[in-house]
Amino acid sequence: MEASAEISRSGLSGRMLSLDVFRGLTIAGMILVNNPGSWSHIYWPLKHAEWHGWTPTDLIFPFFLFIVGVAIPLAFARRTASGGDEYDLLLKVIRRAIIIFALGLFLNGFPYFNLALIRIPGVLQRIAICYFVASLISLKTSWQTQAIIACALLLLYWLLMTLVPAPGYSAGDLSQTGSLASYIDRWLLGPHTWKGSVVYDPEGVLSTLPAISTTLAGVLTGHWLRSTRTQLEKAGGMFFAGACAIVVGWAWHFWFPINKSLWTSSYAIFTAGMALQLLAVCYWLVDIKGYRRWTKPFVIFGVNALALFVFSGLLARILTDTHWQLPRTNGKMGHLQTFIFERGFASWATPINASLCYAIVYIFFWLFLMWLLYRKRIFIKV
Repeated sequence: MEASAEISRSGLSGRMLSLDVFRGLTIAGMILVNNPGSWSHIYWPLKHAEWHGWTPTDLIFPFFLFIVGVAIPLAFARRTASGGDEYDLLLKVIRRAIIIFALGLFLNGFPYFNLALIRIPGVLQRIAICYFVASLISLKTSWQTQAIIACALLLLYWLLMTLVPAPGYSAGDLSQTGSLASYIDRWLLGPHTWKGSVVYDPEGVLSTLPAISTTLAGVLTGHWLRSTRTQLEKAGGMFFAGACAIVVGWAWHFWFPINKSLWTSSYAIFTAGMALQLLAVCYWLVDIKGYRRWTKPFVIFGVNALALFVFSGLLARILTDTHWQLPRTNGKMGHLQTFIFERGFASWATPINASLCYAIVYIFFWLFLMWLLYRKRIFIKV
C-alpha cells in the first residue's frame, strides 16, 4: 500500500469531490449497519431484507461497486494524461485487484485463519473481481460495447436463473436452497461459504455476473462525467437515467424479484438507478452549487475508504473475539463488544436506541482516526 501527500481543495489532486462525498456517505452507512450494539435490536432500515425485496441497507454494496466503476474511466484518463500506457494500466489493475482480494481473504480468516473453513467470497473479493473485469472491458472496448455487455450480463443471468434448474429443484426456483446460484455456491465452494448460511453465499460465484453489470453502470457514468457537456446537463442526465433505471428495475421485479443475496438483474438495475440519482444530487450540491461545508466528514471517509473498511472490520472482529467479564452476570465471561455495549449504552437507553447509539459512536470514533490521517495528508491506496 502507498500513501499520497498530494492534496488540493477537492481532497486529492484531480479527484472529483462529489464522488469522494458519495463514497464517504456509502462507507459511513456501511459502518452504521455493520456495527450495531446488538444484532437483536436494530431498526428495520438498518437490516437487510429477509430475502426478496430491499431496504436502505441493501443499497450500500451496489453503491460501492457503482463508485468503483465511476472511478475507472476517471483514473484511467488521469494516468494516460500523465504518460502511462495500456500495459502500465493493466499491470496496475492486476496488482490492485490481487491486493484487494487478498485483503478480503485476510479479513475473512482473521484472527484464527482456519484454512479448512475460511470463507472465500466476500465484499472485497467481489469488488476486486468486478473492478478487474470492468477495467479490462473499459480498456478494450468503447462505451457502446460496455453498455451492450452490461445489458447482456443482466439478461444472461435472468435466463440462467429462471430457465436452468439446479439439480433436484425446478427451473425458476429462487429460494435460498433451490436457486441455481445457491447450488453452484455449494458445489464449488463447499464449506468455504458465508457462515450465516450453509446453502448459499451472498457474494457467490454466479451472482457476480450481474454485479459486474453494476460496476459497468458506474463505468458508463464515468464516461458521461468526462464528456464535454455542461455540468447541469451531466447532473440532469444522471438523474433522468437513474429514474428510468429505477422504473425498469421495479417493473422487472414482478418477473425476477429484487434480491440482494442473489443480486438479481432487477436488483442490479434498480440499485444502479438509485446510485445514479444520489450521485447526481451530490454532483449538483457539491460541484455545481458549491455547498461544501457539510461534506468534510464524508470527504475524510471517502479518500481513505479502503483503509477504513479494513481497519474498522478488524477492530470489530477483535472486539467480538476478545472475552471480558460481563456486568451483572456473577462473573460470566462474554465478548468485549458486549461489555462495552452493556456498560456504555444499554445502561441508559432502550435496547434498540442503545444499539443505534453504539453504531453512531463507532462511526465518530473512526471519523476521528481518519481525520488524523487526513490532517497529515496521508491517503492509503493500493
